[in-house]
Amino acid sequence: FMANFIKPYNDDPFVGHLATPITSSTITRNILQNLPAYRLGLTPLLRGLEIGLAHGYFLIGPFVKLGPLRDSDMALLAGFLSTIGLIIILTIGLTIYGLATFGEKKLSSTQTNLQTKKAWDQFKGGFFVGASGSAGFAFICLSSIPTFTIN
Repeated sequence: FMANFIKPYNDDPFVGHLATPITSSTITRNILQNLPAYRLGLTPLLRGLEIGLAHGYFLIGPFVKLGPLRDSDMALLAGFLSTIGLIIILTIGLTIYGLATFGEKKLSSTQTNLQTKKAWDQFKGGFFVGASGSAGFAFICLSSIPTFTIN
């Protein structure tokens, strides 16, 4: 039954990708094209900032609700500090990846596709600022807005 729907991508069995109704639909293609990594016209700094904003905002929740201090009065602060620690670790990982991929040489380029050291450094900085800022925003929301206050 499913053999009628699942075919090799572009009828080429050597590509290593299967075209399914999900992977080849226009809805999926539009969703993926609107992600910050693929959206046209964004600078590397704005790509990193947007990706960081999304990640920093949702990373605090698991640390607050599932962390070892979840039943104490310090759960929110401990979750926030853990989130900042993870963001620092992720930024160090981005730094190591950039050094391994692009080397330590400085390239002056205005490309916006994250394929140069300068663009990767801008992406990494945007990620750190965005993730830290949105984690701080989530901390403020969770600590001061009565609807979100953690009991």
